[in-house]
Amino acid sequence: MHIDIVGDGPPLVLLHGWAMHGGVFAPLRERLRRTHTLYVVDLPGHGHSRDSAVPLALEPVVDALARMVPPAPWLGWSLGGLFALHAAATRPDIATSLVMVCANPRFVSARDWPHGMAPQVFRDFASGLRSDYRGTLDRFIALEAFGSDDARGELRTLRAEVFARGEPATRVLVDGLGLLESVDLRRALPDLQVPSLWLAGRRDRLVDPRAMHDAAGRAPTGTAITLDHAGHAPFLTHADAVVERLHAFLPAATAAVADGPDVRSLPK
Repeated sequence: MHIDIVGDGPPLVLLHGWAMHGGVFAPLRERLRRTHTLYVVDLPGHGHSRDSAVPLALEPVVDALARMVPPAPWLGWSLGGLFALHAAATRPDIATSLVMVCANPRFVSARDWPHGMAPQVFRDFASGLRSDYRGTLDRFIALEAFGSDDARGELRTLRAEVFARGEPATRVLVDGLGLLESVDLRRALPDLQVPSLWLAGRRDRLVDPRAMHDAAGRAPTGTAITLDHAGHAPFLTHADAVVERLHAFLPAATAAVADGPDVRSLPK
């Protein structure tokens, strides 16, 4: 997998969402590079990792990244949050704290999870990729931007980024939608050993803030914050607010890990 390493200071791993690549984090990159060494990942099949042989599945991706990055907080946006949460749950010696940005342990709704999306939404996108690849991607991007107080600007940025590093592989996009439809990591939350911050966008139409607050409440040291007026990609439209929350959380999370049990001794 391709990883851009930029900045100076304590490490921080960034994992992007479906159909995107690490370049989408440009606003965070510019603001955080003076205080952190950023490990900006292109997930398999995306961006400069388009030809990666690593399957787009939780364990293979996390296992590969665990050999490529130092112990650090992991920040996952949308689909990237599933990988970050899995890493924090299974390898707290590598993912030493967790930031979920508009991401959930389960993306689809269920009887005991009412604020997820309908499973059919992801199935329809998967079907659409085969018949209208670019149109389907554009519809998903429009859904990501919808609701934000700067929806036009967010939409423009996402449209510019999606193909900035080449076209994502269709088979991997289908795999990613399958993850969004099928993965359920809620059982990992009560045993989560690392501090976690859950950043929601009040106007997000893909990830309901109520579900993120529910998830944070199940984690022993989870904290949920909802950003007013933000949609699904708050680091594009409200980058300063996101960075402010990160600067408040990351040092405290590092101190909590240092003062608590040695996570390096926990079983993987």
